Amino acid sequence: MPVRDAIEQLLQDPRIWQAGRPVAGAGAVVATGWAELDRALGGGWPLGQLTELLVDAYGMGELSLLLPALARLMQRQDRGSVARGWVTLVAPPYIPYAPALARAGLDLSRLLVVHARRDLDTLWAVEQALQSRSCAAVLAWTGTRDEAALRRLQLAAEAGGAWTVLFRDARSEAAGSPAPLRIRVARGETGRRLALGVLKRRGGPPARAGIDVGR
Repeated sequence: MPVRDAIEQLLQDPRIWQAGRPVAGAGAVVATGWAELDRALGGGWPLGQLTELLVDAYGMGELSLLLPALARLMQRQDRGSVARGWVTLVAPPYIPYAPALARAGLDLSRLLVVHARRDLDTLWAVEQALQSRSCAAVLAWTGTRDEAALRRLQLAAEAGGAWTVLFRDARSEAAGSPAPLRIRVARGETGRRLALGVLKRRGGPPARAGIDVGR
């Protein structure tokens, strides 16, 4: 096969991200719970893909941004297989505040928190959780810049179909990443408002959204 034809065939793979190219059958999504963010993402948080949230500092409301979708996923599992309704948090920098999670609609009996001392342990735990196929969502906090390890997580997310989110330091923005969705999260102008910059997503150009997580 000529090299040009081989390249064209490779580029037809929907897993190959190309800026501005619509992706047919991009996959399932879960609504974010924020209309402006849904529009910026083209429908909602993508399932079966790796999502990176790049933040200046932890604890500024970035987890609150995800709570509506987590609750929706747990409720969805209530109507199907209970075994797949787990939400796993790996290496959170702070102990999650259970009453706030319950008020947001999360079923605490299906919430698993994994503590890891090293990034290597964090990445291993995420991969195992995804491979178990028992999780509706896996969230992890990591400082790794190991692109090969991140690629393994992307493949595991594709195979398991779970919503997979990695929180990373904003300084990782310039580093390469296989994540199909990357979002820069910064403090907004007032109160609990977050300014979101969609740096990369399948099937669409960069976008911006402002979300008031304190509403």
